[in-house]
Amino acid sequence: MYMTVKEAAEKWGVSDRRVRILCASGQIEGAFRQGREWKIPANAKKPADRRFRSAQSLLDVIDSKKQELDTRRPLTEGEVMRLYEDFAVEYTYNSNAIEGNTLTLRETDMVLRGLTIDQKPLREHMEAVGHKEAFDYVRELVQSREPMSERVIKQIHFLVLADKREDRGVYRRVPVRILGAYHQPVPPYVIESSMQRLMADHNANNEHIVTKLARFHIEFEGIHPFIDGNGRTGRLLVNLELMKAGYPPIDIKFTDRKAYYDAFDAYHINNDIKPMEKLFAQYLNARLDQYLSML
Repeated sequence: MYMTVKEAAEKWGVSDRRVRILCASGQIEGAFRQGREWKIPANAKKPADRRFRSAQSLLDVIDSKKQELDTRRPLTEGEVMRLYEDFAVEYTYNSNAIEGNTLTLRETDMVLRGLTIDQKPLREHMEAVGHKEAFDYVRELVQSREPMSERVIKQIHFLVLADKREDRGVYRRVPVRILGAYHQPVPPYVIESSMQRLMADHNANNEHIVTKLARFHIEFEGIHPFIDGNGRTGRLLVNLELMKAGYPPIDIKFTDRKAYYDAFDAYHINNDIKPMEKLFAQYLNARLDQYLSML
């Protein structure tokens, strides 16, 4: 005797989607997939809910949702474009706002549609367009499965820094300071060797992808290889690697910038990766929920 996903959800007091996640992750003994439906033994017991009890349990939930998302692929071209268009404007707005751009979300949308906003500097218009073009390029890299490299990083930065022609895609040649931050960027003469070491460490890292990218992002921003545009470039690199691994991209909100900055200090002061890992995991978990609900 077997019960459906809907029957199991009613019996256990959870959502249909939660039951499908449990099935896809192998947490319901005896459950199997028949066509597009799950068959669940009538006497199956509700698995213990391990969500969100720790950073590791949230990573487990992410893995389960990723498995469920994989069972619903491939997405149609229309579905892919809908998800991309909804995301791209907000992502461009938030990533630029974190760096001081004053365009609102609506103004960002208007600029990306080719309109000009009165009383807003040309630089901010160019930053919006440049970031969108860089994200389009990242999507092309995902399609071609391009490995991350210094060349790729410089190409992404070249598009991001649309308003500073001479500094685009070029490592900085002067020292810089980040006001208010505990850690200060490396001096110019060690940028190239630091980036080579970062690439090697990242490629050899076998941690969960969320932890791995949290560590990469902090280390990349710690090197601060470019004179400007490091934050936007670094966040694009995180999404490049997420999307290549089959995950949706994440968008760190302007409203969460304090938690984001604090996560850098936690790592540099206490060698604690957990705050950035948790921030990335929460965003990725929410994005997976969004994809699954739309599908």
